[in-house]
Amino acid sequence: MTTDIESTRASMLLAVPQMLDPNFMHTVVLMCGHSAEGAFGFVVNQRSSFVLGKLVPDHPLLGGIDFPVFTGGPVGQEAMQFVHRVPDSIPGGHAIAEGLLLGGEIGALARVLRTDSRARRQVRLFVGHSGWSAGQLDGELSIGSWVRAPIDGEIVFSEEPAEVVWRRAMRNLGRDGEGLSRLPPDVSWN
Repeated sequence: MTTDIESTRASMLLAVPQMLDPNFMHTVVLMCGHSAEGAFGFVVNQRSSFVLGKLVPDHPLLGGIDFPVFTGGPVGQEAMQFVHRVPDSIPGGHAIAEGLLLGGEIGALARVLRTDSRARRQVRLFVGHSGWSAGQLDGELSIGSWVRAPIDGEIVFSEEPAEVVWRRAMRNLGRDGEGLSRLPPDVSWN
């Protein structure tokens, strides 16, 4: 079990083509934590129908900002979180991997979202997260529900459609991933 825990830290999980759970079909999950107590991360390629300013219109700092919000997963959908790769502009975050942080100062986040034209390629906002109880993710990994991949900032912050991002992430794994990227969710569709 420890091997799976160690290998998912600072990684992405790609749902296999046969994953039919609508929460995770063709998803790329940025893993933020995995321990004996459980695991959590964010689906990075499922844009929600919300923009930040409509989601928190009365927030003194974030209200009125037209910025996309992604569905990070089915757990805790009453909470919003963010990841970014601009630690000099948004201090106070928790390192997930080299140059990639979870959270930070809200005032700095608001300033970046309002003034930095590159923010959509540097910051990802999430409502909800993906969570697994103790041993649950290890079980899913052992039966092959997920493929591990190294973190790729271009995938995490891609603005392409969800399935395009998932297929590109799979192809980045080489020959085996290339084959998986071409499979439909149900092989009977062939």
